[in-house]
Amino acid sequence: MTELSRSPSDQRTAGHRSVRLRRWQKTALDRWSSASEPDFLAVATPGAGKTTFALAAVRRELSAGAGRVVIVVPTAHLKRQWARAASRFGVHLDPAWSAAAGDLPADMHGIVTTYQQVASSAKAVAAVLSGRRSSGGVAVLDEVHHAADERAWGDSIRVAFGGARRRILLSGTPFRSDVQAIPFVRYEMEEAVADFEYGYGEALEQGGVVRPIYFPRVDGEMEWTAPDGATYKAGFGDALDEVRSNQRLRTALSLDGDWLPSVLAAAHRKLTQLRRDQPDAGGLVIAVDQEHAQAVARRMRADLGVSPVVATSDDPLASVRIERFAGSDEPWLIAVRMVSEGVDIPRLRVGVFATTTTTELFFRQAVGRFVRWSPGHSRQPSYMFIPEDPRLVQRAAQIAQQRRHVLWRRPVNEQPAEVPHDMEAGPEAAEVQPSLFSVISAVATEHLSPDEVSPTGPGVPADQDRTYRGGHEGEDDDPSLVVELSPLPLGGSLPARSPAGASLLAPDGRGDPGEPPRSEHKQLLRRENNRLARALARRTGWSHPKVNAELNRLAGLDNVTAATVGQLERRLDHARRWLART
Repeated sequence: MTELSRSPSDQRTAGHRSVRLRRWQKTALDRWSSASEPDFLAVATPGAGKTTFALAAVRRELSAGAGRVVIVVPTAHLKRQWARAASRFGVHLDPAWSAAAGDLPADMHGIVTTYQQVASSAKAVAAVLSGRRSSGGVAVLDEVHHAADERAWGDSIRVAFGGARRRILLSGTPFRSDVQAIPFVRYEMEEAVADFEYGYGEALEQGGVVRPIYFPRVDGEMEWTAPDGATYKAGFGDALDEVRSNQRLRTALSLDGDWLPSVLAAAHRKLTQLRRDQPDAGGLVIAVDQEHAQAVARRMRADLGVSPVVATSDDPLASVRIERFAGSDEPWLIAVRMVSEGVDIPRLRVGVFATTTTTELFFRQAVGRFVRWSPGHSRQPSYMFIPEDPRLVQRAAQIAQQRRHVLWRRPVNEQPAEVPHDMEAGPEAAEVQPSLFSVISAVATEHLSPDEVSPTGPGVPADQDRTYRGGHEGEDDDPSLVVELSPLPLGGSLPARSPAGASLLAPDGRGDPGEPPRSEHKQLLRRENNRLARALARRTGWSHPKVNAELNRLAGLDNVTAATVGQLERRLDHARRWLART
């Protein structure tokens, strides 16, 4: 997702709301508003503020009469993150919606759901989108390339959103569609064509949007027994076919060898150094799978004396753990894919790429976790430790070249080494007998390139390193970047307790948003309603369903799930008065 940028700085004057956008967000919003087609693909580098742009567009569409909004995200964890971001725009979304819930309460603007949920409930999603209006709704497909993960997902996207009035498609990196076209995306030569694109180099050039990231590359000597019984020994510099390349990488990342433990130790030393200036700086290890993540955690506890937070998809509390980590000062988080894209943890400064997934899309999304700018810190380079696998080196070189171009202010003569396309891992690279694979040894040999481990690189004048100071070239004083947000239907106003003219959000977009999201407020009200209903059942001797039915009758609602905030509060009032009489 998908993150709130340093903006918006929300301001309220009597009767209206405004938001200050970054220049690229304002340009994209203007282009969106003037577009004649219903579909708009915005590709913006992770950390740049795609969420803010999309919500400004959603707010504009809802004000113009769109029925409802449905936002689709790749993972369940991102649903609440989007709902919270939307509430800062006065847009109230339900991240806990399910098809069984039916239509939305009258005080909600829409829902946040996942691609998987849309696949199983496409018609129900379409009904929510249109609501009771005939003008159609607006859909936001976050990290839209996921619509091609499974054929059924693409088909369901067409069913759910074919009748939408407008569709906003978001991605953190340009993508291809080599298997099947993604609905609502325009292609040229199998490449998705963006209606607006904002790259990492542009964001670095602007300053104060994203961090520069460096890639300490670690070579090694690996020895393993392949599934066919043959023994191999190779470093990352040795030319291998893709099957052996995958086996070599798998060997390096195994905790049966010494390569990964030595890299974890080096990454922890770097994080410890950074925490002297930024005490809450955090690190992320991207593991191969759930078993690998737990093994890495045990090794870090034994070798480094730290207790990392582990968040894997098999853990029902994984989203809670990630959210708590984001707001804490704990040093390390270990995850598999749950933090690969969208998750907003700006304090992440050090990463260890310890996964066998080597595709460009996954690598760029992983890098995106470490480039989010943290206001208040003058210098904040990030570091991702990677194996010197040729595929990963090529991916890192493409990003580093953009960084050097901005920070060095001179052409870079050296070019990344050519890596044959057939080195890319694919389905044909899967081993026939994985159980026969065994690691013999894996030893890290060296960290390469001084440029990759120093903040600015050799010979870079400090006064040219503008990115670390976060300058915005007068953006804060540019009145053209302040966008008026028209009033919304469904009671989408600002919190009443905020005084007129008050700033609800700090310049980093993470200030006090006034009230919690309406969905979370309702959850608290339902919980309190349930508690009082249980108390009444004990006092009166009535059954729990009978007490609930009576409270619903008194409050004038059919069921608690479909209730508005006002109805839930009236129900609570009746319950308290009833309890006082018994």
